[in-house]
Amino acid sequence: MKQFIVDAFTDKPFAGNPAAVCVLENFPSEELMKNIARENNLSETAFAVKEGGAYRLRWFTPAREIDLCGHATLATAFVVLNFYEKCAAAVTFNTMSGALYVRKNGDLYEMEFPAYDLKPVPVTDEMTAALGVRPLEAFMGRDLLCVMDSAEFVKKYSPVTDKIISLPGTLLHITARGDAKADCVSRSFAPKIAINEDPVCGSGHCHIAPYWMQKLQKTEIVAYQASARGGTLYCKAKGKNLLISGKAVLFSEAEINESAF
Repeated sequence: MKQFIVDAFTDKPFAGNPAAVCVLENFPSEELMKNIARENNLSETAFAVKEGGAYRLRWFTPAREIDLCGHATLATAFVVLNFYEKCAAAVTFNTMSGALYVRKNGDLYEMEFPAYDLKPVPVTDEMTAALGVRPLEAFMGRDLLCVMDSAEFVKKYSPVTDKIISLPGTLLHITARGDAKADCVSRSFAPKIAINEDPVCGSGHCHIAPYWMQKLQKTEIVAYQASARGGTLYCKAKGKNLLISGKAVLFSEAEINESAF
């Protein structure tokens, strides 16, 4: 079984968000996919199988299968369009979140995702305890989004995992207004799915980007994920959906030793 490691939302190795990608003739058992994801110990391992003119795509964290992952979708599109469908300019993935379309545009891979419908929620003492300061605002989609008062806080925040895990939502995203290089900065934490910090979270920006587009009265923004690895996402509104673009770079190709299991 061939496996690729791709760094997504970056153009250089050791930055962005690494994802493992396996393109297969058939899906292995769910138990094996979970074991491979645990062995990789990356935030996501993606498995793709060609079905007609599209690919069925599934994503696994070290803890469980999830319904949407941006960086592993970008990484899988990079692998498919560079190694399996070299003459194609786009690929469609059928997923738990519906059909996802990815188009190659120069050195960018543009993904069309559903934007989450954010609902304002009260800022709680539990949020304040987890973050150390009181958020300006809080919203719920699939994940919890907390808006902070400065980019510097977002960049320097040290996560308190045992307090984050008690907050609502699958992930916690913290965000603040950006600087001259980006409209916003953010970080993403997911201890509930065995990821203390997701280096660059595409699905998280289905929460983050709509908030800042509305706040800044823009239909296009540049978003920077301020993790230790760092990554840049180019976000554009498209009706109820969101176009998220980013670069990707191949880190490695390997063969999984199937004879061992």
